[in-house]
Amino acid sequence: MSGLVAVIDYGMGNLHSAASALEHVGAEQVVVTHDAKLIREADRVVFPGVGAIRDCMGEIRRLQCDELLAHALTERHVPVLAICVGLQAMMSRSEENGGVECLDMIPGEVRYFGDPLTDGSGERLKVPHMGWNEVRQCRGHPLWAGIADMTRFYFVHSYYVQAADRSLLAGSVEYGVSADAALARDNLFAVQFHPEKSADAGLQLLRNFLEWDGACQ
Repeated sequence: MSGLVAVIDYGMGNLHSAASALEHVGAEQVVVTHDAKLIREADRVVFPGVGAIRDCMGEIRRLQCDELLAHALTERHVPVLAICVGLQAMMSRSEENGGVECLDMIPGEVRYFGDPLTDGSGERLKVPHMGWNEVRQCRGHPLWAGIADMTRFYFVHSYYVQAADRSLLAGSVEYGVSADAALARDNLFAVQFHPEKSADAGLQLLRNFLEWDGACQ
């Protein structure tokens, strides 16, 4: 039973595609909101995001979404799924926009891919990293249920995450560098890719999220 799923809305990007995908895989009730009462009562929380990190952090703090996220993670211990810039916002600091202090909920850095960026054979790679890429599952997790290792997911990002605590790594992606594609800790699962744009595999991950009790194993 998924109960109420709150998709945190801090005004950055179209969040309704994530909400629609959650409804498609069977969520009982999905709200896109920054209403504190609804988020505090939600059975599951989704923290998505697109756009420049400085603007995102400004709105996250202005609307006190950081406090609501912390409440869900550490006080209520409900399952939380962070997506794309939602993941990056949870790190300590980002190199984007000349350097931005983030939420520091996951110690680590958000780094620029670089220019020029090349693969192992010297072939030039475009930045942003945009399109389908294989995700290596670095450890087991309930959100990987029914998803084969090295399945392709859809990415759109110019900056990549490297967590300080490597035990949190649940998935990695190769694009000129080895980047963190998924991090997991307690009741949090955070991904750089967009599950709502990742066809059957992304829908399976969202379905797994609705069934997850918030325990890592």
